[in-house]
Amino acid sequence: MNDDKTKRHPLDGKRIDLNQPYEVKFWCEEFHVTETKLRQAVSEVGTSAYNVWQFLLKI
Repeated sequence: MNDDKTKRHPLDGKRIDLNQPYEVKFWCEEFHVTETKLRQAVSEVGTSAYNVWQFLLKI
């Protein structure tokens, strides 16, 4: 777990960590979606950023 609140980008650019608020914010902005949509996508396809992106393109 990362406690450094100065971080603004994911530690692993290939995975989405919904437990880190700054990562949720980053990915929501990156994909232009709400947190609800991001969480739905991760629930459907897992934490792979690529798979989430592909899923979001379809909805």
